[in-house]
Amino acid sequence: MGGNDRHGKKKKIAIISVSALILVAMVVAVAVGVTKSHKGGNDEKKPATTSKAIETVCQPTDYKETCQNALSEKAGNVTDPKELVKIGFQIAIEKLQEVINNSDTLKEIAKDNLGNQALQNCRELIEYSIDDLKRSADKIGPFEVTKLKEYVEDLKVWLSASLQYEQTCLDGFDNTPGEAGAKMKNFLKTSQELTKNALAMATEIGNLFRTSSLKSQRRLLADTPMDPKKAPKIIPSWIEGRKLDIATANPISLKPDVIVAKDGSGKYKTVNEALKDIPKDNVLKTFVIYIKEGVYSEQVVLDKHMTNVMFIGDGPTKTKITGNKNYADGVQTFKTATVAVIGDYFIAKDIGFENTAGARGHQAVALRVQSDLSIFYNCQIDGYQDTLYTQTHRQFYRDCIISGTIDFIFGDAAAVFQNCKMIVRKPGPNQSCMVTAQGRLDKREPTGIVLQNCTISGEKGFDAATTMAYLGRPWKMYSRTIVMQSQIDNVINPLGWMEWTGTTNHETSWFGEFSNRGLGAATNQRVKWYKLATPEEAGAFAPGSILLGDKWIMPSGVPYVAGMMRV
Repeated sequence: MGGNDRHGKKKKIAIISVSALILVAMVVAVAVGVTKSHKGGNDEKKPATTSKAIETVCQPTDYKETCQNALSEKAGNVTDPKELVKIGFQIAIEKLQEVINNSDTLKEIAKDNLGNQALQNCRELIEYSIDDLKRSADKIGPFEVTKLKEYVEDLKVWLSASLQYEQTCLDGFDNTPGEAGAKMKNFLKTSQELTKNALAMATEIGNLFRTSSLKSQRRLLADTPMDPKKAPKIIPSWIEGRKLDIATANPISLKPDVIVAKDGSGKYKTVNEALKDIPKDNVLKTFVIYIKEGVYSEQVVLDKHMTNVMFIGDGPTKTKITGNKNYADGVQTFKTATVAVIGDYFIAKDIGFENTAGARGHQAVALRVQSDLSIFYNCQIDGYQDTLYTQTHRQFYRDCIISGTIDFIFGDAAAVFQNCKMIVRKPGPNQSCMVTAQGRLDKREPTGIVLQNCTISGEKGFDAATTMAYLGRPWKMYSRTIVMQSQIDNVINPLGWMEWTGTTNHETSWFGEFSNRGLGAATNQRVKWYKLATPEEAGAFAPGSILLGDKWIMPSGVPYVAGMMRV
């Protein structure tokens, strides 16, 4: 992402089976009378009724014509709204698969190395998009009505990620010659519209459900039987109960499954060798990899099947994984990461991640994170431009240090940094520094970058008089970032925030500050489009709210404050 030279320049409570599909059914059942009680037991399906059902299902979406045309073509005489939405999800998945199949036709017109890389990356990114669409559609199982908010948030996070992967595919063609980028954009047009429509439905469903009476909710959903074949996805035990205590955990207490040591005292000498021992789609027990003190020069990728993994080192400056892949040397930003974490439920403690390409390398990622419900505690993440790519899903960082120059924390995850240090480094000639560059694509996404009780300062020798540094800038149209309860040193320009050159993203984005301190926290000269947040607005970004962290951060045992902090 980001840079001055590139890219644009997610007793008794009735136990019910509930899903986005079923919730839509609730609304449409009232509107079009498809329940047996309204039909007097006559289950006859008529084309007119189907048309009305399709129209109602598509009502909350931005691309109604795309929604209606897709369902009309595939739905036949189906009137069950739940089935219609299922069909809609399947159409989106099929359209994305078509893009993968058609991408081979672009090989001849991907004119250069970066274009060919973009094409390869698109295939991978679209697979991720399909995965998140599938798990959104498959989220059917026993559910307590009081946990609806958690349920809806899951859907919104996953659908946001699906949308983000599609856009990241297209971003990869920026600054590449030829027609491949334009053709890929055309291939993805319908898929992007269908994915945005799914996000709109999920958001509207939650609003409608919250404003309905509990009695009506139970009555309308009671007629929808649970599919016994679709049980809830198993999640790690530490999310449901305290099985880890990250705050006090050490390599001895954790009894690691694998030890990595450069001196030969462990099972392996490299981190990549240790990845081979991780059970596929592991959830039952956290798989712990202890990486002993040393500098490990390797590129590490924990793929989507490497779930519920923990890295623990001997300290963030003692155990370090390092690399130097960068955009200036011809590597797409997406693939420059020294460490990429894709599998869900990842935890890291006492370890460093680094990209040493320096200012000359331009985009050079040290750590890229897609892992949903991931935690980083007492870690150090060092680089220059694009140091930390908080790409998608939900992420929590506590007591970490992140250093860099341009957009050095960027992405479209729901990412909260609590008690962290952001260190602005000296950039290349004629470059300004931006701490953040958030990439929210749709106003319904529950994503954003949150800096809470953090410290923003410059590295030794950083000269604020000659180098402009800002809290952030809007990478995409609906970027959203807040800095709250934090220490802001005088490295930050009085304007606070910077526009994204060549766009009007700042007009539709949301940038907030709340109760900050320090010489750089004065707001009297801030840009007009920033927001001095109210206590209520700031509270909505605390990890207990934006991440629903009491469910998964608190049980992990990491130090964690759900709401506002005492500072």
